Parts: sequence; structure tokens; C-alpha cells
Amino acid sequence: MFYQLYELNHAAVQPLRAVADATKLFYSSPLNPLSYTPLGRSVAATAELFERTTRRYGKPSFDLDKTVVDWKTVEVAENVVWSRPFCNLIRFERDLPANRRPDPKLLIVAPISGHYATLLRGTVEAMLPHADVHITDWVDARKVPVSDGSFDLDDYIDYVIDMLHELGPDTHVMAVCQPSVPVLAAVALMEARNDRFAPSTMTLMGGPIDTRKNPTAVNLLAEEKGIDWFRDNVIMQVPWPEPGFMRHVYPGFLQLSGFMSMNLDRHITAHKEFFMHLVKHDGDSAEKHRTFYDEYLAVMDLTAEFYLQTVDTVFVRHLLPKGEMTHRGTPVDPKAIRNVALLTIEGENDDISGLGQTEAAHGLCVNIPADMHAHYMQPAVGHYGVFNGSRFRSEIVPRIVDFMASHGKSSRKAGKPRLVSAAKG
Repeated sequence: MFYQLYELNHAAVQPLRAVADATKLFYSSPLNPLSYTPLGRSVAATAELFERTTRRYGKPSFDLDKTVVDWKTVEVAENVVWSRPFCNLIRFERDLPANRRPDPKLLIVAPISGHYATLLRGTVEAMLPHADVHITDWVDARKVPVSDGSFDLDDYIDYVIDMLHELGPDTHVMAVCQPSVPVLAAVALMEARNDRFAPSTMTLMGGPIDTRKNPTAVNLLAEEKGIDWFRDNVIMQVPWPEPGFMRHVYPGFLQLSGFMSMNLDRHITAHKEFFMHLVKHDGDSAEKHRTFYDEYLAVMDLTAEFYLQTVDTVFVRHLLPKGEMTHRGTPVDPKAIRNVALLTIEGENDDISGLGQTEAAHGLCVNIPADMHAHYMQPAVGHYGVFNGSRFRSEIVPRIVDFMASHGKSSRKAGKPRLVSAAKG
């Protein structure tokens, strides 16, 4: 019922949003003399602030149509190369010469944590000059009809394995945050089966491999409440007339509310500053605010079965680090991983996945040769800075690129010197 009330409230505010939008256009029009006065700009700013804070933000686009490869600007096209009801695999195909040596294939596994895969736009953009990039574009659960079936953590692992099969041998996989657990599980299962499509390298970034280490507020909340509390309080049914009507989900707006409440004063300050930027006609600063919040406030629903299984497995019972995790009845044993190089990356100020939680993967994957392990801790960044921003581009990306080049199967066969030491923290 709460989800239905949320939708009803959004619909009730729609006429007021239309009035606010018209007011903003009127008082910001260059044909209106009031638009050049502080009063006119204040009215326009108030109207825009109201419209933006009551808007439902749609799925953003990647807008990555160009990149630089070999010091030349080349065109980039998005193509869906694999598709299932809950996910599309997007390839960012670069217009490169046919006779050019191919770059390594990279599968970026985006998190299902309330935001769309476009949250990793900066990650994709930074890797495009160096790799043939693919990314998981997860589908909003409220857009998937109930007739398409369920989607849980086991299905997530199956999807990762299927995508690695689709991309073929000598693929590199990068898991950002929450996917670190299912990606590690998928690789362990593939190695246990001697699957020739197991990736060459596995990069885990800011992921909750073992949340018992340096637990954050998010980790402590999960342990304190227990899985029954989450099932009773945050799982709701998709309302009519959405395509996923009657599907049980964890609504994206609840996830967003949780994230914003962690730093509520910061968001309030940001919106106050946005108002003042509009009044002072500081267009550049106002546009930066719009760009960030257009992405941050665009959220998607998660299937209830995936959300609950993930919370129970990763945050409540810690099954992976305890050696008790299973996939459809088959034990997930990280010790089976022998041929996949492992790189873990953490942020010094990460308040979502605490220091040591991702690095714990090395203690689980004990049969990977020592020269195929690397860990890096990026100073002075939080969770977002692990996969985005200036420090990510200048300090983390070169380490990932070097690690992939050092441990690709072609490099191993050619006896190429490994540069793993450069990637160690």
C-alpha cells in the first residue's frame, strides 16, 4: 500500500509541477524584462527547485559517442550484444581500423543497488581508450512483467557466467561494489568446472566480500535488523499501471532515501547553493548540480528475491567468507580459482564498503599464484571515488590497465614481463 500512496502522491503533485515549470519558463525568458532582475531570477529559481525536487527522474543515457584511441578521436556506438529479461549487455563499439591489434575485452559488472548502470559512465569513459568495453545494463524490476519470472542472486551469478561465455576467452571482468560477491562466486564456479571461458583477470572495486571487517553503518544496520525486518518493512508490490504490476520489489526510492539520509545536511546545502547559483546567474555551477542530481536521483527497483537473498547472504550471514555460500546447491569455493589474476581496489574514506572488506578476497583465493595477486588502496577518496573522478582516472585506471596487460592469456603465452608490483598498494 505504501508504494501505491507514493505513486498517488506523485500523480497529485503533477499539476503543481506543470505550473512550476511554466513559471520558470516565464521568469527566465530573455523576452521578459523581469528575468534580468533579482526578483525574476528568484521566482524562476524557486520554481525550478520545486520542479526538480518533485520530479521522477528517468533512466539517463551514457552519451559516450566519442573517445580517444592512439591519440585520435574515434566514434563510439552502443550496441546490445546479449539480452535477458532483467539485463542487457551493452558493447561500446569503437570505430577502429580493421587491421589494428584488438584491445582486451572488458566486462564491467554494474551494481544493482538502486541506480542505473549509467552511474558508471565515468568508469566506462576512462576505460574506453584502453579496452573493448562491455557493461551490464540492468533493467528496472518494475518494468519487467511477472510472467518473465523471478530474479535472485543465483540468477545474477548465472547471468555473469552467460555473459563471459558470450564474450569468449581472454575476457577481463571488473566488478564495482555490490557485484564483487556474485562475480567472485561466478569465477569460482567456472574454475571448479575448468571452464575455458573463465576470465583472465578479476578486478573487485569497493565490494562487500567480508563485511565483518571494519563494518560501516550500512553493514551494522543489516546485522542489527536481520532478514525478517527487511522482508516485513521494505518489500512492496509494484502498483498499476507499471508493466511489473504485482511484482514484489525493493523500491528504488527507498534505497535513495537511505543513501540521502546518511548525508542529509550535505544534500540540503547543495540545494541551497543551487538556488543561489540560479539567482546569481552562475550557470556553470548550476549545471554541475543538475548533471549530478539528474544521475543521483534516477533510481530503479530491485526484485525482492534478489535483494533479500543478497542481504541475507552477504550482510547478515557472511556466507562467502565463512565458506558456506552455495549456488543452486553447489558450494562456492574460492580456493578453486587458480588461473584468474585478482586485483582489489579500495578507497581510504569509503563509508559503504569499509577498508579491508574487498581485500579479504585475497585471503579466500589462496590458490592463485602470488604474482597474480595485487591490492591497491586509493588515498583520500570515498566510495564514489573508487570508480569515478579525477583520482580514479589518474591513479586507478593506469593500474587496472597495467594489470590487464600483464595477465591477459596472450601476455602469459608470450612470456611478457608482469608489472604487478606497480598495482600493489
